[in-house]
Amino acid sequence: MTTSIPSLSPDIRLFGNVNELMLSEFFRQQSEAKTNGPIVFELSTSGGDAEVGRRIAEELRLWQLEGRDIYFLGKTYVYSAGVTIMSAIPKARRFLTRDCELLIHERKMTASITLDGALRSCRAKVNDVLAEIESGQRLQSEGFAKLAEGTSLTAQQIEQQVLDKDWYLTAPEAVDRALVAAVI
Repeated sequence: MTTSIPSLSPDIRLFGNVNELMLSEFFRQQSEAKTNGPIVFELSTSGGDAEVGRRIAEELRLWQLEGRDIYFLGKTYVYSAGVTIMSAIPKARRFLTRDCELLIHERKMTASITLDGALRSCRAKVNDVLAEIESGQRLQSEGFAKLAEGTSLTAQQIEQQVLDKDWYLTAPEAVDRALVAAVI
């Protein structure tokens, strides 16, 4: 098991909200990253768009399929969609600074439904929202499973933990739960 990171000078450094601007910055830095040797990917984020987080995570997974060794370095705070991004890196290559906190929670949704018109059209609107909720729950379960890979936790244990309340973990707690390899 890896217990050290190859460098404390990140090759890719992202911070701020997980959104399309972060995705664009990720692609820019990815295109400029060295082409041989391990890549250190640094992230500090309060979270943001879950789908953009999944998109960055998928890029990291695909990059690893090409044979790239990628190491994750979470600094100060890695919340919500940031944890989704972190889950793309194998647990043995996940590291946090000593001041880092993780936030794991259920997917959230804000929606208003206005029902007006024929009952069948009202029912269709309700069914569309239910389909969105079901899709979100499926993606959430898949995300928890990816986060749990190689750790001492199961996806079900993570899900159970966040059903009660948002789950904040300090860096040492993340190590104790085997979500990351070590604290830097």
